Amino acid sequence: MSSETAARTSVSTHILDTSVGRPAEGVALTLSVRSGSDGTWTAHGASKTDADGRCKDLPALPEGTTHVRLDFETEAYFVSHQHSSDKQAEEQQDAPRVRDSGAFFPEVAITFAVKPGEHYHVPLLLNPFGYSVYRGS
Repeated sequence: MSSETAARTSVSTHILDTSVGRPAEGVALTLSVRSGSDGTWTAHGASKTDADGRCKDLPALPEGTTHVRLDFETEAYFVSHQHSSDKQAEEQQDAPRVRDSGAFFPEVAITFAVKPGEHYHVPLLLNPFGYSVYRGS
């Protein structure tokens, strides 16, 4: 099978802001790749999450990619949404009332291994004080 007909390795992601139960719109991210665990990271793409919190426009990965890193710029998102989140927190009995800086994690970097020809969907569940990720479908 030629490289033109082989399935391309691809990545997609989305972010849910679990502090408000909604997609996180407008979060900038970069996609970097490397070949081998000791390879050098190379920027390969950039995007922002859409109104549904998704990035569907990341480029296919170059042949030979073994590791991918997604860098999410979360601080700007939380700073721009701090007022509405604080108002919602006031309505919740157990929610913290005051935030230090708008985001405890100003950025989130997710690194994962990939195999040729597979699709990797990596959801980020985010709130001002924590996050989790998993391999989705």
